[in-house]
Amino acid sequence: MSENHLAIDGPQLLLNGAPFLPKGLRCSNALIDDAAADQLIENLPVFVDYGVNSLSVFLMGSRFGDVRGYAEDGALDPVYRARFDRILQAADDQALMMIVGCLYWGTSQAKWPSWTQHQANAAIANTARWLAEAGWQHTIVDVDNEGMGLRQAGFDNRELVLAAKAAAPEVLVGTNYRGEPPEEADLALHFATPVSHKPYIESEGSPQAVEGGYWGPYSKREGFYGYLNVGVYTPAMRADQCRLAEEYFERGHGYYLASTWLQAGRPQGPNQRPGGMGTADDPGVRWWLEWLRGWLAEHEQR
Repeated sequence: MSENHLAIDGPQLLLNGAPFLPKGLRCSNALIDDAAADQLIENLPVFVDYGVNSLSVFLMGSRFGDVRGYAEDGALDPVYRARFDRILQAADDQALMMIVGCLYWGTSQAKWPSWTQHQANAAIANTARWLAEAGWQHTIVDVDNEGMGLRQAGFDNRELVLAAKAAAPEVLVGTNYRGEPPEEADLALHFATPVSHKPYIESEGSPQAVEGGYWGPYSKREGFYGYLNVGVYTPAMRADQCRLAEEYFERGHGYYLASTWLQAGRPQGPNQRPGGMGTADDPGVRWWLEWLRGWLAEHEQR
């Protein structure tokens, strides 16, 4: 059971009763194997020292990692669940909030093409039930990454939220498709439209100062199953990523850095450590972490 408790009061997230602004990293492929999970756990104190207070990890996917954390009937795979439990415990020890990502459809090979709404609901319900029974109170469930399951398989995200709430009403649940979250959702994530009466977290923040988008031709190429330019950024991209994070923070929204460095599949990653300053000779995300530390010192929020 976690020592830290996340709650929501209108548009405000609260951690242990105090206002909480998520400043995080998207570590979506941390469950790929024990080595990745161990590296993340070992680096949690490092990330916290920079000012990171939240992370996201996915049970299904993500791209090029293909973690298959669910069986075909929607049950949680015990190996991945145990690996996630270790990460959740280590995160709780550092007072870190965690987003628990569920469905990752897209191009991931971890999805189950046989699934209907029934199996998708079961997967979300089983996830919420596991978190409640284990007493992980520092978590938020992201039911469907970028609404990919909605777009590609027709999964009704409101039904996914209701499945989670029926299994464990106390578990916090967010939606991540384009549009306002359903009233039953506790908050809005990433692609969702921010609404005044719920918290919002940009849970997959990336720079806009790149032609075709960060996740477009800069990072991917037809016929290559992996990422390009892993952990490499132009000066304009680095400046833009920092500018965007600051804009979100000043609006009272959470912001997570998403990077090919952090979430690349094997053998390119995942790199669950700061790395370097984002150049070809020194790839990584340390540059953003150092910016975050400076921003927090300036705003006296650490």
